[in-house]
Amino acid sequence: MDITKLPLFEVMRQRMAFLSARQTVLAENVANANTPGYRAKDIEEPDFAAIAAGEEGGAGVMTTTNPMHIATPAGASAGGFRAKPTPDSESTPNGNSVVLEDQMMKVSSTQMDYATVTQLYRKALSMIRMAAGGQR
Repeated sequence: MDITKLPLFEVMRQRMAFLSARQTVLAENVANANTPGYRAKDIEEPDFAAIAAGEEGGAGVMTTTNPMHIATPAGASAGGFRAKPTPDSESTPNGNSVVLEDQMMKVSSTQMDYATVTQLYRKALSMIRMAAGGQR
């Protein structure tokens, strides 16, 4: 039995893929902070509770062509996830809607979430190894 096919690990992999895609979009926002007319974007967060419960519609049907691939929502874009414009909280006279303070808060939050999921992944693998009588 391949333990990486367990639903818990699949959801954690999808969460890490989402966070990675979000970090990319946030970096693009920061890079375009002075670009006239640029609108800040963010990634639509899939319903991870529905994915964990195995419900369709949470993020679409998951398929992989190779066991080494990370499954992503069907029909998605932007690193497997849909980018959406964020509401304008502020806009400069040149039409740019990137607020660097907001973006850096989102970057920090995303980084902490990724670290948390990575730690949970490690702990879950450790527990399975221990239960199987392997290394601690």
